[in-house]
Amino acid sequence: MRSARLTASALATAMLMFVAACGDDGGGGAADGGNEGGSGGGDAPRIAAVFSGTTTDADYTFLGLEALQAAEQEHGAETTYSESVQVPDAERVLREYVADGYTVIWTHGSQFYDATVAVAEEAPDVVFIAEQDTEPADVPDNVWVLDRNFHLAFYPLGVLAAAASQTGNIAYLGGVTLPFSYSEVHAVEQALADSGSDATFTPVWTGDFNDPTKAQQFASQLLADGNDVVLTSLNLGAVGAFEAVGDAGPGVLMTAKYTDKSNLSADHYLTSVLYDFSVMLDDILTGIEDGETGGYLGMSYEQGISLQTPQNVDQAVIDEVEQIVEQLAAGEIEVERDVTPVE
Repeated sequence: MRSARLTASALATAMLMFVAACGDDGGGGAADGGNEGGSGGGDAPRIAAVFSGTTTDADYTFLGLEALQAAEQEHGAETTYSESVQVPDAERVLREYVADGYTVIWTHGSQFYDATVAVAEEAPDVVFIAEQDTEPADVPDNVWVLDRNFHLAFYPLGVLAAAASQTGNIAYLGGVTLPFSYSEVHAVEQALADSGSDATFTPVWTGDFNDPTKAQQFASQLLADGNDVVLTSLNLGAVGAFEAVGDAGPGVLMTAKYTDKSNLSADHYLTSVLYDFSVMLDDILTGIEDGETGGYLGMSYEQGISLQTPQNVDQAVIDEVEQIVEQLAAGEIEVERDVTPVE
């Protein structure tokens, strides 16, 4: 098995690979890798993860790898994973892990939800972790649903964008028109309304989360149209978006998602919504150790989601947004999960 460990220096290298990956959508067949951690014996869990991308993406898949590494350290888990798994192959990969005796199987991405539920019904003695963007009904007893709550994550970005914009024109740059993406847009709209902002908000989608060339083209057009703050919801495509903003004048800012991407364009970097799946996996594994074979766990600004301290803006803007995040964490602001398609 190939080692699943990735050092901090390797993460920097991964970002260089990230930039060089223009045009690569992360496709390909499943590539298995793993690392035995902790004691690997006794009641220690044997965890298998299914990833849609590669662990060197410095993005969503890398966060999954970090969570596995933390499970090795905190729970003595034996872990393995499959990279670049396509949705049509997911059930086959899951059944192979069941046959190999893994006790916990995690699919890192909501596109695998249906496959996870289908195989979970066939293997009631295995605990599955499936990601979703809602609290679904009719979930098998052996499935934990991990809700990523993207709408909640994007709410403070609306407040931040309005406060940071000098032109009053802000934009959202997404990948594929999926329900969670619509919920992000509507959350920003709610934030603008709640804060009394009259900013013009323009959402667009490139059609691909992982195409830097398309992202650069769309971002360039948004900037040409007078938008000076662009909220991105992209994976590999973020590289192209930041290439576009790198040619812009001062005061033009862009946000990222999942991980710190300030190295892509420090002078135009505003913030990133940071996701930490380690704390979520830890909570679920603790529940499993206590005999809970399934349940629902939603990410929030109290657990798993954080907002990187904004950059290139005044302290007053930072203070305003940090107060919003505190209110969200305390449950003082309710963000509607609106998945209505955006015309």
